[in-house]
Amino acid sequence: MPSRPSALRLFASALPLLASFAAAAGAQTAPPQAVFGYNNFDAQARIEEKFLAVPDARLAGEELKALTAEPHMAATPADRKTADYVAEKFRAAGLETEIVPYRVLLNWPRVVRVEARDANGKLLMSGPTREHVEGDPMGDDPRVVMPFNSSSASGDVTGDVVYANYGRLEDFDQLAAQHIDLHGKIVLCRYGDNFRGVKVYIAQQRGAAGVLIYSDPQDDGYYKGDPWPQGPWRPDTGVQRGSVQFLFKYPGDPETPGVASTPDLPDSARVAADVNQPKIVSIPISYHDAAPILEALKGPGVPQGWQGALPFRYHLGPGGVTVHVVSQQDYQRRIIWDVIGTIKGSDYPDDWVVAGNHRDAWVNGAVDPSSGTAAMLEAVHGIGALLREGWRPRRTMVFCSWDAEEEGLIGSTEWVEQHAAAMAHVVAYFNVDIGVSGPDFSASAVPSLKQFVRDVTRDVPSPMGGTVFEQWRVHNASEYAHRTGGFASFDADTVHLGDLGSGSDYTPFLQHAGVPSTDITSEGPYGVYHSAFDDFAWFTANADPHFAYLQQMARVFGMEALRMADADVLPYDYVAYAHAVSGYLEAAKAKAKDAGFDSLDFAPAEAAAARMAEAAQRTYVLQAAPAGDLVRLNDALRQTENALLSDAGLPDRPWYRHTIFAPGVYTGYAVVVIPGVNEAIDAKNEAVAAQQLVVLTQALDRAARALDSAR
Repeated sequence: MPSRPSALRLFASALPLLASFAAAAGAQTAPPQAVFGYNNFDAQARIEEKFLAVPDARLAGEELKALTAEPHMAATPADRKTADYVAEKFRAAGLETEIVPYRVLLNWPRVVRVEARDANGKLLMSGPTREHVEGDPMGDDPRVVMPFNSSSASGDVTGDVVYANYGRLEDFDQLAAQHIDLHGKIVLCRYGDNFRGVKVYIAQQRGAAGVLIYSDPQDDGYYKGDPWPQGPWRPDTGVQRGSVQFLFKYPGDPETPGVASTPDLPDSARVAADVNQPKIVSIPISYHDAAPILEALKGPGVPQGWQGALPFRYHLGPGGVTVHVVSQQDYQRRIIWDVIGTIKGSDYPDDWVVAGNHRDAWVNGAVDPSSGTAAMLEAVHGIGALLREGWRPRRTMVFCSWDAEEEGLIGSTEWVEQHAAAMAHVVAYFNVDIGVSGPDFSASAVPSLKQFVRDVTRDVPSPMGGTVFEQWRVHNASEYAHRTGGFASFDADTVHLGDLGSGSDYTPFLQHAGVPSTDITSEGPYGVYHSAFDDFAWFTANADPHFAYLQQMARVFGMEALRMADADVLPYDYVAYAHAVSGYLEAAKAKAKDAGFDSLDFAPAEAAAARMAEAAQRTYVLQAAPAGDLVRLNDALRQTENALLSDAGLPDRPWYRHTIFAPGVYTGYAVVVIPGVNEAIDAKNEAVAAQQLVVLTQALDRAARALDSAR
């Protein structure tokens, strides 16, 4: 982090470029007359102009307030109330609406307790401490669920504490290098850098008896700025709840991988849940409760980079502290509710454009996920206004409110598995989860849809003036300057989009069913994630006081669905996709060389990527001037993403079938590209890497043939 003077100098040097961006962000809000995917965009421009006028900031705020009126964890009566609320809004807009139940395995906490004692038996802490700050009513609300981890095992264990930094693979390896044995120990690690389930997974592999996960103030507390209620960051008693399901193995109902857990599914069709469920206990705690443990911990001082922001020196342990952990979890098959609203397409009713957001929350969930739900409801409001004027989409539009996302992407996964046959005809899935935590728009997408997202945001007004794209570009420039110290190689004509890993409901669509997907958000300082303080009061004080960004996100989200539904030709850019794959192969080849795998032959995969690029270029010419058999062209385009799936799936996790993108086994959220190859190289398994290169080559050749079938 730069010092204040250097940061100011950097900002001053950025002013001329930022000013040019701001000047360019003038009054252009009308869509351009030539838009990729359309023969003649004039009629669509008028439709989109009508749509953009409808989403309303005030109504979005009212919807957010209603959705966050009470805690609504998945499968609770309050969760059902939010399902009814969303269904009512869908029906009012003219959508054919149903509430779809699934029966899934979920745990609720009976007893969660942590007690720490020093070497003399003196009680250091007993918790978890109730979440509380003066001025926020939710900490005192008896409906707030006690801090717990979904998918945690039940148990009553006592052990010496070992501090494991972020609980990454390299952190556990460093403990092993220092000959610190984790068998029977309680691992204390901080949130960040990987998915919490990965922390528990590695600790379990290394023999730990339990895991405590806390939020260090360095990562989202006072080290970042003023804590809530003075500012947006996590107060000392704030706790990050969450699932520790082994999401990287498969998401969804742990008893039904690949099968929809409908209420009538017989028990004989279910499998043991322990494949993607931990066998050890895990409990989330606050830094208020972690501090006395860390302060009393003995053993070696922590390595460089392991020190957090609590005001004392951290040590690794073991020694100095013993912790008694009790986790009694009530596991039952419980009913959850997806809400599905459909508008049948006029020209291509069997082709679906699906747009979704999850509705369940750990507590009130103002940012996560209700800001996304409010944005979706206002997008549906805009679509409903078009319907009332007689408009119909060319393709079928499906708006989805998912349940039990927080426990492991369950509602979306079960719905995708139930509609497996239809997935080949889903032309896109658009996701919004954390809709608004601040003013900075960002997005992730498959490479074929990155330019599509850029183009959509060029035509949506920003609350800061100009368009969303132009403000996004300003933010990208600022981020680039802070990261690199200047603007020398910054491309001022574009913006960066990330690749899709996991952690939200696009996962089953893309990585299991091969549906091209995007994910959008508007970000800002957000330290109350998964805590009792993620409520309406925090949102209106910190994220979006006038709900202008809820309106913006409704417009972007709705425009994605609208433009894709009405396109003459599906606006996928497979030239960009093939270029990205070539870059992934180049990086993997360098990694293999560093690992000493000189005999790995990347030439066939590189040749297949080149064939895909050539086919993509030929197809792009057809897309740019669409004529003739558009059904055949669109079918070829849609089949291409499917072609990148492997029937066998990834090694040791067959549910994940995409050969280009998957969440990493040791990241859980963050994407690993060409995962079969890269993870085999990381595991020092040259034979598997070679076999996965063959699988990848075959997938790329299938994609090239799919593209060429358009001619």
